[in-house]
Amino acid sequence: MEPISTLAVDCGGGGIKASVLDVAGTMHAQPVRTATPYPLPPDRLVETIVELAGRLPDAQRVTVGMPGMIRHGVVVATPHYVTRAGPRTKVLPELVDAWSGFDMASAVSRELGIPALVLNDAEVHGAGVVAGAGLELVLTFGTGLGNALFDGGALAPHLELSQGPVRWGLTYDGYVGEHERIRLGDAMWSRRIRRVVEALRPIFVWDRVYLGGGNSRRITPQTLDKLGDDVVVVPNSAGIIGGVRAWTLRTP
Repeated sequence: MEPISTLAVDCGGGGIKASVLDVAGTMHAQPVRTATPYPLPPDRLVETIVELAGRLPDAQRVTVGMPGMIRHGVVVATPHYVTRAGPRTKVLPELVDAWSGFDMASAVSRELGIPALVLNDAEVHGAGVVAGAGLELVLTFGTGLGNALFDGGALAPHLELSQGPVRWGLTYDGYVGEHERIRLGDAMWSRRIRRVVEALRPIFVWDRVYLGGGNSRRITPQTLDKLGDDVVVVPNSAGIIGGVRAWTLRTP
C-alpha cells in the first residue's frame, strides 16, 4: 500500500503557503507561497489552492487551515476574506454572502480530486504542537488573533475570540494584530500579548498555552519571562506540519 502523503495549506490574511508531507510530518518539498489575493470570493481561494498544489508533488489528501469560524468544513464566517483589499479595508456585503455557508471542504475536494479536511487555521496549527494531555489552548498571532482549544488531545468546539471586544472599541484582532504590532513596536506590542494571556488565564484555566503564528517570535524575552512555565512559544511551521496530525483529531 502506498504511504499516504498530505497536501497542507495554511491560508492567512497576508499569504497562503503549502507543502506536501509524509505520515511522519516530514516535508517532501519546500513550501510554496503566494500573497493572499483580494478581493477573495470562495472560488478564487479554491483556485489559488489548486495553483499551489500544481507546484508540489501529488498527495492523497489535503488539509486546509483558514481564518474564521469553520464547522464541518463549511464556512460560517471569515473575517479577512470578506474585505475589498485585505484586513482593515471595507467589508463587501456580497463577499459576506458568498462566504456564509460555503462548503469549502467539498469545493477543494472536488477540484483536487482527493479527500479534504478544512479547519480553522489555529486548529491546524494546534494539531501540530499539542501534547494531548490536559487542557491546552493555542493562540496564534499574525494578521490577527487565532485560537484553538484541546482537551486530552480532542478538539473542542471553536470559539472565535478574535471578534471579541477588548478595549477602546477594539476586537482582539485589532488589539494584537499585525497593524498594531507595526504601530507600537515589538516591546509595547509584547506587553499587550501579556495582558491578553493573563486576561484569558482565569477563563480557560489551562494546563498549557501555546503561542504560535508568524508574530510569536517577535514577543520579547522580557515578556516571555513574565508569562510563566505553562506558556510555550512554538514555530509557525506548525501550521503546515499540523496538516497531517489534524486527520487523527477527535472533533466535536
